Amino acid sequence: MLIRNRTHYAVAAALVAALALAGCKKKEEPAPTPPPAAETPAPAPAPEPAPAPAALSVTSVTLGTAAGADKKIAAPTTAFKPGDKIIASVATDGAATNQEVSAKLVYQDGQTAGESKQTLNTTGAETTNFEFAKASPWPAGKYKVEVTANGAVANTTELEVK
Repeated sequence: MLIRNRTHYAVAAALVAALALAGCKKKEEPAPTPPPAAETPAPAPAPEPAPAPAALSVTSVTLGTAAGADKKIAAPTTAFKPGDKIIASVATDGAATNQEVSAKLVYQDGQTAGESKQTLNTTGAETTNFEFAKASPWPAGKYKVEVTANGAVANTTELEVK
């Protein structure tokens, strides 16, 4: 029994010693938390690009027999005489660089009676004239002037030769 008691004492002593060592152990301080990173300012928004100039558009077509220095028709008409020169005053707006604008005079049976093309370089409103003249008189009947810009018919204006 004595041996058994000694074994118990030895185990108890070892246990007490382990607890004592654990209690005496120096407490480790927690690692300091790093200071918060300085906030980087959000990048400034990129400046908005300037709006691109609008593509060229035909705003109106006026017909007549004479145009002033400003290329506008002084006395607009849609009725012409067989010997008249027909002028189509085409008002455009928008931007164009080497852009072709054309006007075609079409007779009532679908035949092209005249065609004219011009190349425009502009950044705003402009007036361009297309003239249709014939050595012999125009045949009486109904005609139309088709103005094409940006590769498509932009305006059609009807007239009559009496």
